[in-house]
Amino acid sequence: MKGFEQLRELQTFSKQFPSDLNALDQVLSWFGELHPSSIETKLWLQCKLALAEGYTNAVKYAHKDLPPSVSIEVEVILGQSPQRLEIRVWDCGAPFDFERRLRTPSSLPADQAEGGRGLAIMQKIADKLSYTRMDDNRNCLTIVKFY
Repeated sequence: MKGFEQLRELQTFSKQFPSDLNALDQVLSWFGELHPSSIETKLWLQCKLALAEGYTNAVKYAHKDLPPSVSIEVEVILGQSPQRLEIRVWDCGAPFDFERRLRTPSSLPADQAEGGRGLAIMQKIADKLSYTRMDDNRNCLTIVKFY
């Protein structure tokens, strides 16, 4: 029975967004509407930044060779035992070596590097950060924050 009680405490929200950087405002607005009062605003804003980085990376890199009609799914899971916020960004692009990329961030100075800092930002914010290639040929970036 305990597992069932924990399952009831989970709240899951999911939405498809266009694979377009112009849709980032829609993504962040939708995320903002989900903000529960139990999560401190500072922490929520950090997670919003991590989501923005994850979504932007999916558009710019994973979907760069795909038509804009291919969407990106964003899933937000709020848990109570333990208190956690989980954000999943699902894309349909080719996979990449996530662990290697985390170990070898951009070597360009900050004023010259257009990208390469998003993963580092997400890693600093998240208590757990992972990237998995799924059996359905989608990739799932998972950002977990405990509160």
